[in-house]
Amino acid sequence: MEFPFAIVIQWLSDFLLPLVRVSSMMMVMAGLGAQNVPSRVKLAMAVVTTFALVPALPQTQFTDLFSLSMIFVVIQQMLIGIAIGFASLLLLNTFVIAGQILATQTGLGFASVVDPANGLSVPAVGQFYLILATLLFFVFNGHLMMIQMVAFSFETWPINGEWWPVDNYWDILMWGGWMFSTALALSLAPLTAMLVMNISFGIMTRAAPQMNIFSVGFAFTLVAGLMIIWATMGNFITQYEFQWLKMVELMCGMIGCSV
Repeated sequence: MEFPFAIVIQWLSDFLLPLVRVSSMMMVMAGLGAQNVPSRVKLAMAVVTTFALVPALPQTQFTDLFSLSMIFVVIQQMLIGIAIGFASLLLLNTFVIAGQILATQTGLGFASVVDPANGLSVPAVGQFYLILATLLFFVFNGHLMMIQMVAFSFETWPINGEWWPVDNYWDILMWGGWMFSTALALSLAPLTAMLVMNISFGIMTRAAPQMNIFSVGFAFTLVAGLMIIWATMGNFITQYEFQWLKMVELMCGMIGCSV
């Protein structure tokens, strides 16, 4: 059985170019894009996902694989995949920032652990929030939604050599403002409680100057900080749902699908 050269090239284009976009998304997306996940596992999942998506994807219009234009098309697919995966990464970093703010204000910043996702030393509160956000990401079927989004992107932005609009990358930068706003909203109630507590310690210092407020207040602040974080944990789900909807809206705006 013989296969014409044009058919073989079409088959390669229909698989290799979508593989670039899918693998780029999986290399940076939340959960699977962590540094502790082996690269071979990520690549294997990208290959299997691409095999499953290829029959449902439109035929690739760009087939000139052995040309200079191929380099730019690959770069374009990488940028699209990284942009889609980076949106989910911003979702998790929202709660990491909130945990770091709380750890700094409650005196829990001394307890630091190594973040396996980024390889950096972060406060334990931030790591705790990151674990909760990652678990909720999989509970909300975030990994399936990311695959669905990248599949939709081939319908709205097929592989035909055209570049993505610059406005899509600008939307990602502007969405970073929502990340800091949500992190501040999540930590606002504990910060207010700690502010009232510090004011109370200031009044106690003025009323009883002979009391060593630093030795008593530091230990009391640590315990009170843990209790306040536990008492305000109910806001975590609410803020996560809000940020989840903003992430879906961002990705739908980038790939041109309806929410």
